[in-house]
Amino acid sequence: MTDHDARSLVRQVEGHLLLAAARREGRAAAGRLSSRLGWLTDSQRDELERQFEAEYLALARLSWRRTAERAQELRQAYEARYRELRRRLLACCVLGCAVLAAGLLLLLSAAA
Repeated sequence: MTDHDARSLVRQVEGHLLLAAARREGRAAAGRLSSRLGWLTDSQRDELERQFEAEYLALARLSWRRTAERAQELRQAYEARYRELRRRLLACCVLGCAVLAAGLLLLLSAAA
């Protein structure tokens, strides 16, 4: 198994665990809501809980998608900034080396 395959497998497992946790949270929230509505029949309660859980999962997925998109935007911005800083550092190093070389040449020419 390659490193890429292992990372992909870990991401899939994490996704399944996250989804399972969201389902549990949705069911728990649906149960809390339906318990406050004592006038519901059992079938109405079951339907309400099912729909609530589905809506909860849809909202969680939307939230995860938005978070992933924002993370990608931030990653691109930080990578662009890093490249710019790296270019500046390289330019400063080249300029410093040029100034040092010119100083050494002046020093050598004055000594000769």
